Amino acid sequence: MNKPQILIVEDDTAVSNLIATTLELQEYQYRKASNGASAVMEALSYRPDVMLLDLGLPDADGVDIIRKIRSWSNMPIIVVSARSEDADKVEALDAGADDYLTKPFSVDELLARLRVALRRVRCDSQKVSGESSVYRNGELKIDYAAGCVYLGEKEIHLTPIEYKLLCLLAKNTGKVLTRNFIVREIWGSGYAAGDTSSLWVFMATLRKKIETDPAHPVYIRTHVGIGYRMIRQG
Repeated sequence: MNKPQILIVEDDTAVSNLIATTLELQEYQYRKASNGASAVMEALSYRPDVMLLDLGLPDADGVDIIRKIRSWSNMPIIVVSARSEDADKVEALDAGADDYLTKPFSVDELLARLRVALRRVRCDSQKVSGESSVYRNGELKIDYAAGCVYLGEKEIHLTPIEYKLLCLLAKNTGKVLTRNFIVREIWGSGYAAGDTSSLWVFMATLRKKIETDPAHPVYIRTHVGIGYRMIRQG
């Protein structure tokens, strides 16, 4: 079985070595890049499964690197950065990052986030030609062709907006979606940026329908100040 290939983009040698050692212990393969230019070249030639990206690079801002990568690749990008403000996280996620981990970080948490990204890679690679017409995640099932949603054997009746919202999260399972991104996708680019009150309302009603305990959701996780993520079950 081929080992996952990870690209570490980090200019701090100590942090880079810590991540590399952690990956070695898990038997992941990896390469390193210490600046933006080499990161893009390695991504093009090495074709890694996941990129771990620092934002504060000596020759470029990591957000610009994310945008460049996203112009030709859907490879999962996990930001590992000392920037801890919500605005920085939102900017990186809106640019196309899949996840955001703040320094100093727990090695166990880094590995957990990496496993989530790799599960997404495996799910994507297992898709046959065209998109599967049925989405399954634990007890949750979406029949895209019929436009129906089930929880176990029970059909769940959703409004058109709730259905669009669920499908958007499902098709990005494991990825943090910012509130502004979701609003644009659901209501269109003409919707006022930052006006997420409608999203909050529809998210609450959707959770009441698909979560056994909406106060402790297992499918849709909130990232406070940032957005939402569909969690892969099992």
